Amino acid sequence: MLYSVRNLKKIYNGRAVLDLERLSLEKGKVYGLLGPNGSGKTTLLHILSFLTSPSAGTVFYEDKPVSFAENLLQPLRREVVLVDQHPILFSTSVYKNIEFGLKIRKIPKQERKKIIEASLDMVGMREFMSADNHHLSGGETQRVAIARALACSPKVMLFDEPTSSVDVSSQIAIENIIRNLHTEKGISIIFSTHDLLWASKLADEKIFLFEGHLSSSVYENIFNGKVLVKGEQKYCLVNENVLIPVKADAEDWVKIAVNPKSVKIVASKKADDHAEILKGRIFQLTEEREKVRVVADVGIPLSVLLKKKEYIDLRVCIGDTVMIKCFEHGVSII
Repeated sequence: MLYSVRNLKKIYNGRAVLDLERLSLEKGKVYGLLGPNGSGKTTLLHILSFLTSPSAGTVFYEDKPVSFAENLLQPLRREVVLVDQHPILFSTSVYKNIEFGLKIRKIPKQERKKIIEASLDMVGMREFMSADNHHLSGGETQRVAIARALACSPKVMLFDEPTSSVDVSSQIAIENIIRNLHTEKGISIIFSTHDLLWASKLADEKIFLFEGHLSSSVYENIFNGKVLVKGEQKYCLVNENVLIPVKADAEDWVKIAVNPKSVKIVASKKADDHAEILKGRIFQLTEEREKVRVVADVGIPLSVLLKKKEYIDLRVCIGDTVMIKCFEHGVSII
């Protein structure tokens, strides 16, 4: 096993930002770490990269317990590298940025040059070898940071929101780079992201965090609204004109999450008990391995996750008007 954690906690200012009873990650896989802001993703990555010590609990790396004593961490940090969401480069050339870590490791000059060139080739940035880092875009900076990490020959690479601050072309490039690091170099990968579609395309397995705890699924279709009563049913009124059935104790402002697997596209507008029919127009269709995500504008953008057979049977296209059934049991107050 690459990593195992037991009763892991991290506490800041008296508040537990991470509380994981048990988590195991296998060697040689790609893991996508998902969750909203403040869910503990970055904290977990920092602990797994041995940059932050837990407040309690045990981390096992390659089946051995990790001591977070500073003088014992250096060998582990040579094997595990974290690429930050906003990488910091030295105020010098791309070449010298990557060379710095190799010099620290006392790699001979000619060998350093080969490693740097190969690392830049891997991320498609060799032509920028002599460029000053101040002239790089956000996506180019991210790719140089990946090359810098790769040059150290890590066994494990961790990425904190690698595509959150870059343009679409850079997102595609980074996705391909991470995939190639895994398939060609055999590097184990763990990345965090808000983008479920991106994670579904790239990860072998997805891990969901919410408020520092492992969750069985990521919260999607998140909306703010006010609870009101209509007949015998309570609804959350979203965006002043969209009613979503909800179980709630009081009429108050709430934040809800609608599970896209529980939402159905139906043929008629006849509502059932504890369900509401919403009319909308499809504006996005994306394939996610064995499923198809349909996103419709029903007054709010609402995602529906269908099995491929369901999608084929429905024969819906972008621009089609559809009826969407929202069930109370698929709505959570968060």
